[in-house]
Amino acid sequence: MSSSLLQSRVPPQLSFTSSLNKSQWRFTTLPAVTFTRRAKHSTVNAKIREIFMPALSSTMTEGKIVSWIKSEGDVLSKGESVVVVESDKADMDVETFYDGILAAIVVPEGESAPVGAPIGLLAETEAEIEEAKAKAASSGSSPATPPPAAPPAPAVAPAPAPTPVAAAAVADGPRKIVSTPYAKKLAKQHKVDINKVVGTGPFGRITPADVEAAAGIVPVKSVAPVVAEPVAAAAAAPVKSAPALPDIPGATIVPFTTMQAAVSKNMIESLSVPTFRVGYPVMTDALDALYAKVKSKGVTMTALLAKAAAMALVQHPVVNASCKDGKSFTYNSSINIAVAVAINGGLITPVLQDADKLDLYLLSEKWKELVEKARSKQLQPHEYNSGTFTLSNLGMFGVDRFDAILPPGQGAIMAVGASKPTPIADKDGYFSVKSQMLVNVTADHRIVYGADLAAFLKTFAKIVQEPDSLTL
Repeated sequence: MSSSLLQSRVPPQLSFTSSLNKSQWRFTTLPAVTFTRRAKHSTVNAKIREIFMPALSSTMTEGKIVSWIKSEGDVLSKGESVVVVESDKADMDVETFYDGILAAIVVPEGESAPVGAPIGLLAETEAEIEEAKAKAASSGSSPATPPPAAPPAPAVAPAPAPTPVAAAAVADGPRKIVSTPYAKKLAKQHKVDINKVVGTGPFGRITPADVEAAAGIVPVKSVAPVVAEPVAAAAAAPVKSAPALPDIPGATIVPFTTMQAAVSKNMIESLSVPTFRVGYPVMTDALDALYAKVKSKGVTMTALLAKAAAMALVQHPVVNASCKDGKSFTYNSSINIAVAVAINGGLITPVLQDADKLDLYLLSEKWKELVEKARSKQLQPHEYNSGTFTLSNLGMFGVDRFDAILPPGQGAIMAVGASKPTPIADKDGYFSVKSQMLVNVTADHRIVYGADLAAFLKTFAKIVQEPDSLTL
């Protein structure tokens, strides 16, 4: 399904004559609209519509033009696909809301633009095409005005200004005796007449250091250098951070793709969430036997694990909850399992919505569809940004254990390792070899506590070790 997100913007200062058909225009507000003789020019401008970079997901801040389906001069019909835009997760066709002529392409293929920025101009008639091209040329040349960025150089010179300010503050003598409570206590303890102490604090305030200096404990002159050194160190700090690390010979710098930039942004955002991790061993002999039976019917191990996690979340809804503002948390009514998938040039998490309500076979079919759409970059926003719990499985690569980073806006993520033969001792001390996988869960400690996560993992392990309920 393509997204019809091309919008038009009517210039804020418009004037109209009585010859205009009022039914052609809709205004949400009527802020000081005047009718002047300049109506003819306003009517022409109103017929040139800007095609904006659409927001194809809640996390998208900019988009990249993959290809223009239409060329300059092509006649467009309402609902027709015009351009393919690469968002932070998928490539999507974008349609037009209006009939008209694609007069000018502002952002060419391969280049990016922030959400809301004009990427093309749509003219209503051929008479406005030249004006639209002139407008596109002027808007394209406007970014060349950044040279005024040079003035920051003089800003380095005023840096020494803090020195005279500090001197002025010291020069101002105290008009009345003001001291801190602890300074008074020290003065009484060391039998120092506080009325004779000269304060060096703000506005002449007498500090404990002043009293100790007056008592002969610390020389008065030693106070200034201690204060001056951090100031000098602070001033020198930016200079030390300026030099960049030398480039390695033969190295190649590759800019992030749109998807990689989105992943980077999310990972940095996740660092602000206080998380903790809990690991749990799970015996998989019974699950492996079930998988051998249903594999021929198209069931995948990912679907089995997602189904088991969803069934466990039903019994532990707090692990399926989310905290987005740091002030409250939400119990999600749906259990949507997002599963991490590595694709060419990035990582994406297709979502199995209502995983607890779908039977195992339907869940497997749905998963295959999502994977195909993910690899062809055709996922719709609701198919990758509606997860309430994430599953990341590296077991197929032989990884026995790992920790996953919590995605922003979710309460927990499960990292699943490979199932391997492991010697296990029973309660009587007898050893046997069983298949075991290690599961680590990273959770938001603001809403999920250790006992909550331990109980959830115990339930998950029981479902996996007695998997008959997965096929019901």
